[in-house]
Amino acid sequence: MAFHTVLSASIQGLHVEMVHVEADVSNGLPMFHMVGYLSAEVKEASERVRTAIRNAGIQIPARKVVVNLAPATVRKKGASFDLPIALAVMAALGEIEGEELERTLVIGELGLDGRVQEVPGILPIVLEARRAGCRTCILPIRNAPEGALVEGIRILGVRHLKEACDYLNGEVALKEEVRQDGKMEGGREELSVDFGDIQGQEAVKRAAEVAAAGGHNLLMVGPPGSGKSMLAKRIPTILPPPTPEESIEITKIYSVLGMVDRERPLITGRPVRSVHHTVTKAALIGGGLVPVPGEISLAHEGVLFLDELAEFQKNVLEVLRQPLEEKQIRIARSHGTYVFPANFILVAAMNPCPCGNYPNLEKCTCTPGQIRHYLGRISQPFLDRMDLCIETPRIKYEALSVRKPQESSKEVRKRVVKTRNIQNMRYAETGITSNALLGVRELEKYCQLGDNEERLMKRAYLAMGLTARTYHKILRVARTIADMEESERIREHHLKEAISYRTIDKKYWGR
Repeated sequence: MAFHTVLSASIQGLHVEMVHVEADVSNGLPMFHMVGYLSAEVKEASERVRTAIRNAGIQIPARKVVVNLAPATVRKKGASFDLPIALAVMAALGEIEGEELERTLVIGELGLDGRVQEVPGILPIVLEARRAGCRTCILPIRNAPEGALVEGIRILGVRHLKEACDYLNGEVALKEEVRQDGKMEGGREELSVDFGDIQGQEAVKRAAEVAAAGGHNLLMVGPPGSGKSMLAKRIPTILPPPTPEESIEITKIYSVLGMVDRERPLITGRPVRSVHHTVTKAALIGGGLVPVPGEISLAHEGVLFLDELAEFQKNVLEVLRQPLEEKQIRIARSHGTYVFPANFILVAAMNPCPCGNYPNLEKCTCTPGQIRHYLGRISQPFLDRMDLCIETPRIKYEALSVRKPQESSKEVRKRVVKTRNIQNMRYAETGITSNALLGVRELEKYCQLGDNEERLMKRAYLAMGLTARTYHKILRVARTIADMEESERIREHHLKEAISYRTIDKKYWGR
């Protein structure tokens, strides 16, 4: 009789749960039995593992083999337990030495020929393994570069089950995967668009720069062909690059979904997600029996672009209200609550009416009822969560025929980075990274108004029928505009510009 344990891991949403793969070999009716709250693909591992072990040149004797994946209260899914199950069984049989498996985490899927296949979610697993005190991770060779993003833990990549057995028996030495910064960078391609491509629309470009500088949400309303989509696609090019910590956090999300580049896994650019209006709630916020991240989490620390906003189903848009406020999404299931990050800039574009020509009554063919119904698809609570609302008028012919040199994304980004640096210094002790994240207490501390500014704000609040939420939005935007001018205090003209970004929703929705 023999018993052995190998450490592995399971991903629940973005949370990593350590799993102990226990193998017991004893006399009795020959069988290979697996227990431990297993999904169908994990149950099937018994056939894959037995065949892979045989093809690795090792014969399993006619014994009773029981494999338990503990804790039994956590559901295990996926094929990543194949390699640890095989090693635990062979260690229990005495075919490999078990000492090297101490404080070692093992992950990998097995083919019937014994080859070790790549699996998703390696980065969060290795991060958790380091936190748990593991010294080594044995991973599929194609996952090794991703695992090597984590410093302070040894990463060994294996191609075949036989190779892993030979290493554990001391017959071969595996080359440790080393992080190569030059190799790891640039996991996502740079965007090929530039801010300098846009002619005219100076007011809209200014609003886009303010949104990028403070991390604010932006809504653009205008007729078809006025450049809304073109500008939205260029906003990511003026955002500051993510910090190393943000890059790791972004990569973790993409790793869980198996969306990282094998050769250059680290994502060093801001993610950009453009969602079609037919998207479902589950696809947008995440979901499933065991929830996985949705589009809003894939846009974490980047931009989520919703084109043709009024064409989205109203109930789909309404689920964005809570993530836009809390910068995370909570999905409750009977077996637990899953929390996914959702700190993104929402950029939305829409026409003012079904035909797109309102309020030009000479060209608009819509009835007042059609216009009200179209605009009514966007609720007031959703509008309140948009920091800046800007009208994009039709571009004049002169702006297109006489092309003038425009500021490039690189030039605009320098100003945005400078403004973000001011915010980082101001909020260094608070954990806040942009003005858009300021809470009520922080607003009282960092957005104090003078007497003139107070009077202006009071007039606007009463005249425009603002809510408490839009009042705070205006203060956050005014703080960003002041930072762009390197002003310590919010002045009257900063406040006026911020208030101007709330007038368009009154114009079209009249609320």
